[in-house]
Amino acid sequence: MTEQKPVTTDTAKAVPTLPDAQTVTSVTHWTDRLFSFRVTRPTSLRFRSGEFVMIGLMGDPHPETGKVKPLLRAYSIASPAWDDELEFYSIKVQDGPLTSRLQHIAVGDEIILRPKPVGTLVHDALLPGKRLWLFSTGTGFAPFASLLREPETYEKFEQVIVTHTCRDVAELEYSRKLIADLQADEMMQELIGVENLAKIRYYPTTTRENSAKMGRITTLLEDGTVFTDLGIDGITVGEDRAMVCGSMGLNTDIKVVLEGFGLQEGANSDPKHYVVEKAFVG
Repeated sequence: MTEQKPVTTDTAKAVPTLPDAQTVTSVTHWTDRLFSFRVTRPTSLRFRSGEFVMIGLMGDPHPETGKVKPLLRAYSIASPAWDDELEFYSIKVQDGPLTSRLQHIAVGDEIILRPKPVGTLVHDALLPGKRLWLFSTGTGFAPFASLLREPETYEKFEQVIVTHTCRDVAELEYSRKLIADLQADEMMQELIGVENLAKIRYYPTTTRENSAKMGRITTLLEDGTVFTDLGIDGITVGEDRAMVCGSMGLNTDIKVVLEGFGLQEGANSDPKHYVVEKAFVG
């Protein structure tokens, strides 16, 4: 398989001209199925790292009335709460109502962004613990891209274990590069601390293409492979907390696995041992 190099374009910030619109400042195509992009941030927008917002584009005119309605979907914000821009990570669905169009955006284009952030993948929804597990598949890594660049993550936990499962090796490039850049970036080292960045353990797996570690993360948890590989005894209620974001299959299966270890699902109003994001991009 030929390695695909991400293609990136950048420009200076432009000023949005439409209500609820933000201007695209950069676009990176990671594979023929995955891309990320950054947009300007509304000056009034406040959010917690790990939350999501509704973004989209205008749809086609109605054949009878001519009215145009926005196509909106929930997208996790991949940038941290302190960033002056907003980053998003998306799949390309060729027949998807929104992503079939969104994948063609370019620098200078505008997208709709409804500035009402919500979500369960926030620190407030978890009880205090020593070790934080971030379980993701595909573009479900996006909220963790935010949390990994959030200083509070390292203030609350002694270790952060990031698992990312994709079909092919190329689909892991976004998470691999983000963590590598995070650990090497001098500004992040100053903001978060070199000793804190050393807390990150990255555990990527693939399910289709051969790689250093094959298999679904749920299977690797159930048979103990993850714990052997990382030199960890296991998951316990006393020390471990978890966040989950991925396919419906992952979310459903990993809940069973985590509850098998005794962990209970939490929420913003009722913090517990783990949380699952239930909003999906279509």
